[in-house]
Amino acid sequence: MSRHIRVYLITLLLAAPINAQPSKRAPVTTNAGMKAGLAKIVITPEQNVWMAGYANRAKPAEGKIHDLYARALAIQDSRGARVVLVTTDLLGLPRSLTSEISEYANKSYGLRRDQMLFNSSHTHTGPVVKNSLSGAYDLEATQSALIDDYTHRLKNDLLKVIGEALKDLSPAKLYFGRSTAPFAMNRRQLNPNGVVIGVNPEGAVDREVPSLRVESTDGKLRGVVFGYACHNTTLTGEFYEFCGDYAGFAQEAVERAHPGATAMFVAGCGADINPYPRGKRELAEQHGETLAKSVEQASSGPIKPVSGVVKSVIGGVMIPFDGPPTKEEFQSRLNDKNVFKRRHAARMIARYERDGKLIAEYPYTIQILKIGDLTLIALAGEVVTDYALRLKRELGGDVWVAGYSNDLCSYIPSARMFKEGGYEVIDSMIYYDLPGPYKPELEERIIGKVHELARRVGVKAAKMN
Repeated sequence: MSRHIRVYLITLLLAAPINAQPSKRAPVTTNAGMKAGLAKIVITPEQNVWMAGYANRAKPAEGKIHDLYARALAIQDSRGARVVLVTTDLLGLPRSLTSEISEYANKSYGLRRDQMLFNSSHTHTGPVVKNSLSGAYDLEATQSALIDDYTHRLKNDLLKVIGEALKDLSPAKLYFGRSTAPFAMNRRQLNPNGVVIGVNPEGAVDREVPSLRVESTDGKLRGVVFGYACHNTTLTGEFYEFCGDYAGFAQEAVERAHPGATAMFVAGCGADINPYPRGKRELAEQHGETLAKSVEQASSGPIKPVSGVVKSVIGGVMIPFDGPPTKEEFQSRLNDKNVFKRRHAARMIARYERDGKLIAEYPYTIQILKIGDLTLIALAGEVVTDYALRLKRELGGDVWVAGYSNDLCSYIPSARMFKEGGYEVIDSMIYYDLPGPYKPELEERIIGKVHELARRVGVKAAKMN
C-alpha cells in the first residue's frame, strides 16, 4: 500500500457517521427579528454546450449525471438589514456577469451590491459561461452562440432565485458549527525541475468544514450552508457529463437526509488542493458522502447560535502584474510547442497593436458579510490555502473564508509560492487571458484590504502571541 493511500485511509476513518450524536447547542440568548429565506433553481444547460475547467476537452457535453443548481439564502435582521448569498454549481462567474445581475437586483429588490455575494463550487463538469476563462477554449461559432444563450438564461435564473429567497423570508434560528473532512490534499508537488501538479501530503491544507444551519422557530431544518477548501476535480477531463462533482453529491446527500431542506456548498480557498484520490465517478460520490457526514457532524458537536446585526461591505484593491512581458517577448512565443501559449501570445500582441500597452494591474474584489458574530470573507478568484489559514489566524473568532466569489479572475497565489513557481503562479494566467504573473506583493495588498474592510463591519484582529 502506498504512503499516499495510507494517509488518505487514516484520515477517512476520522470522518463521523451521519447523525452520530445529538446536537450540543449553546442556548439562544437573542434571536428576535432574525429571518431567513431559501430558494433553488435548476441551471443545467438545455443543450450540450462546451464544458468548463479543462482545456484538453475536444467535444461538448454528452448528457448529465445530475442537475446543476443555483441556490440562494437571504438573511434579514430585526432592523431590516438584508444580505443574500447565491451559490452555483459552476466553475465560476465573471465580474461582468455578477455586476450586471447586481444592477438588476438593485432595481428589482432594492439590494445594494455589497448585500449580494456570489460563490461558485468550481466544478469542472459544468458549462462554460461567457467571458470566463476565455483563454482555455477554442470554440467554433455554434458553440459560442449556445454559450451566449446559456449565459443569458443564467443571468435571469440568478435574478429569479434571489427574488424567491427574499419572498421566502420568515422567522428563523441560525447556528454555526465546524467539522473536518479528510479528502483534501495539497497538489503542489516539488521535484528537482520545480513544481508539478501531483500529491503532496506535507503541503498546506485546510480541511475544516464550516456549517451554517437554518431552522424554523420550531426547530425544523430549512437549510444548511457548508464549505470546503478543495478543487471540485474528482472528475477529470475525460468526463463529458454535467455534474456538480463531490460538492454536488454532498448537497444531494444532505437534502436526501433532510427532505424539504436546501443544501448550499460554498467553495473555500482550495486553489492548490485536489480531492484525493480522484479520477472516477464513484470517488466523487464517495467524497460527497464523506463531506455530507462531516456537515452532519458539524451540527452534532458544540454549535453556536447566530443572531444579532447583519452587516455587509465590498471593496477592491489593485493587484499588479510583474512586467508585463513586452510585445517582442510575446512574438518569441508564437512558435511555442504549447498551442495555448501560442494563442495567448497572439492575443497579447493584438492588444499591444490596438492599445499600445497591456494592463499593468487588476481590480480585485473582496467582500465581507457579518451576521452576528459570524464573519464570512469572500475573495475573488482561485485563492490558495495560505490566505484562509492566515486570515483565520489573524482575525480569530468565527471566521469563514471563501474563494471563487464574485469574479473568477485568475489564480491568487501567496507570496511564498513565487519562489517555487508552478501552475498557480505562472502558466494558469494564459487560460485567464491575462498578461502574465502577478507581483508577490499581491498577498499583502489583499490581506491588508481584508483587515480594512473587517474593521468597517466591526471585526477586530486577534491578539497574536
